Amino acid sequence: MKLQHIDIHNAITALSCALDLVGVDEVRHGKRVAIIARTIAQHLNWPEAECLSILYSGMLHDCGVSRIHEHHQLTETLEWDGAEDHCIRGADYLSACQPLAHLSAEIRYHHTRWEELLELAVDRRLSLRANLLYLSDRIDMLQAPFMSSGRILIEYPAIIAQIKTLSGILFAPELVDAFVEVANVEAFWLAMEPEYLDEDLRRIGSHIPTTLLDIPALKELARLFSRVVDAKSPYTDEHSQRVAHIARQLAIDFGIGGYELEQVEIAGLLHDIGKLRVSEDIIDKPGSLTPEERATMHRHSYDTLRILQRVFDDSKIPEWAGFHHETLLGDGYPFKNGTKELDLECRIIAVADIFQALAQHRPYRHSMSLEYILNDLQMRVATGHLDAEVVAKLTDNAELYYQLAVA
Repeated sequence: MKLQHIDIHNAITALSCALDLVGVDEVRHGKRVAIIARTIAQHLNWPEAECLSILYSGMLHDCGVSRIHEHHQLTETLEWDGAEDHCIRGADYLSACQPLAHLSAEIRYHHTRWEELLELAVDRRLSLRANLLYLSDRIDMLQAPFMSSGRILIEYPAIIAQIKTLSGILFAPELVDAFVEVANVEAFWLAMEPEYLDEDLRRIGSHIPTTLLDIPALKELARLFSRVVDAKSPYTDEHSQRVAHIARQLAIDFGIGGYELEQVEIAGLLHDIGKLRVSEDIIDKPGSLTPEERATMHRHSYDTLRILQRVFDDSKIPEWAGFHHETLLGDGYPFKNGTKELDLECRIIAVADIFQALAQHRPYRHSMSLEYILNDLQMRVATGHLDAEVVAKLTDNAELYYQLAVA
């Protein structure tokens, strides 16, 4: 079985960037939580491997959040009644992803009060790790309003004072004590500035060797983030996974096999990862989009390409995923690529995406019949937008593809 060298540090950092898109106005929230948690863990003399692990948990702690409205609630209030929902979702996503499954349990409890953790049958070490994520997350929530204004060096004593009042209630006393010690140094807060944050993460990653992942593990990683994307709306439930299944079968019909076939499926799973930036108000809108809303939607495939380049820098996956709204005429978006720039795999994913979207119920229309969808695809072929051979392959076995799209 082929193994793929993956820089797991860069991969998690890139995926954290994707999660940050959900916040829109809270970009780098996951990275700040990660650096805060790692700093406190180091102060407590946790083993280096555990400090690195908590860094990755920090970057992925909000993987259960897909919707911008939910993200705003999490970043605007110290406690929120619905906070546990995204913890459960995130733990579920991670537990199904072998490379990251070891982070699942602490994500599950990262919004649980310390006084409640003490009452649960949870290992103390796990409780401390989960609570450190909670503490770091709430510290960032309190500091975020002062980051851009430059007032953080004036306001941080009040943040420390507020956290101290929650010792033994929301947060473990030993974690609060460690935070107070590191946070009384101004450099702790200045390190949260974007350019320093990114620089520190690169420096940490430069000392970490690449990891060998087999194809199933790579697909689990891709499937994790496809689930996050598809959860943005009930109208896009399992869209990415179904596009991936359709694209894989089309690739097989074209004689594509081996590692290239697996890459097609991974590109299908991740083709919409840039859509995390798009508000669910736009995705769920029953009517026509405004020019501003359409512009927001049009950038998602560009964000997909840029995010995936950080993870798969030596493969075609970023292009195959990021070009799924390009056309053979060169009037697609966002690159205006035409026939010469579009590999067969790009054309396959473009057809798979349209086919599945038309088969799926959307807020502005009902799901379309197979006959309607095939006519629609043929019209797009006639206008020069879709590849005739790809559509013909799909049409030859249309019932199978329709089942892949809706089952």
